[in-house]
Amino acid sequence: MDLPPYATAGQRIWHYAFYVICGLIFFFLIAPILVIIPLSFNAENFFTFTPKMLALDPEGYSLKHYQEFFTSNSWQHALWNSVKIAPAATLLAVGLGTLAAVGLSQEHVPFRRAIMAILISPMIVPLIISAAGMYFFYSRIGLQGTYVGVVLAHAALGIPFVIITVTATLVGFDKSLTRASASLGANPVTTFFKVQMPLILPGVVSGGLFAFITSFDEVVVVLFVGSANQQTLPWQMFTGLREQISPTILAVATILVVISIGLLTAVEILRRRSEKMRGMSPG
Repeated sequence: MDLPPYATAGQRIWHYAFYVICGLIFFFLIAPILVIIPLSFNAENFFTFTPKMLALDPEGYSLKHYQEFFTSNSWQHALWNSVKIAPAATLLAVGLGTLAAVGLSQEHVPFRRAIMAILISPMIVPLIISAAGMYFFYSRIGLQGTYVGVVLAHAALGIPFVIITVTATLVGFDKSLTRASASLGANPVTTFFKVQMPLILPGVVSGGLFAFITSFDEVVVVLFVGSANQQTLPWQMFTGLREQISPTILAVATILVVISIGLLTAVEILRRRSEKMRGMSPG
């Protein structure tokens, strides 16, 4: 935002100071990533910058840690588990979260605020508490150490993101469209898929992407409710840090960062598309 020509000296100082503060905060958040990425190309088995790397010598850089990730059975097993668990948890979270958001958008639903608070509580409750509760609950019903248990746990963590994004999309939804559809003889299911879903789809997909990222990067819950057979990529990274310090972890972290950036970029594109469809300015 540009300063008006009549701004006082104090306003000008605060304007530029605000940008400096934001830049420092952004650098503080992004600095660890800026360190991890070049270290993942280290030709040595160290977690530090070697003299050759600092001198920008090509011999100091290598792709061997990425090769280790793609050829190691343990890493590929963990990757395959993540690829199986995250999409299943995302689909479940999107389905349940979308239905919950649409239902809670109806004014006649009693105790809407209380129900909403309960559904988004996994975002508020510390993750270790949720994981411990799931562990004791799953132990009693036989889901401890199963793929179904891990998928359900990750879906529970992803549902709040879907509810929030879909609810935000429904704020600008014209309810007269559903009434018009009903007046023309369409049943509620047809109205939802033919009228409502196309308009809220960007919010649904955005929530699904957040749910996918949550499941794909989650490690605490899977440590409690999973077993060695369900060892995911973050779990393998955690184990590697605890038992053997391997730069392959940095290569995997770099890959996850690239995936996260791609998904967040898609979320932003969908957000702008949603606002454009609702007649709002992306700014």
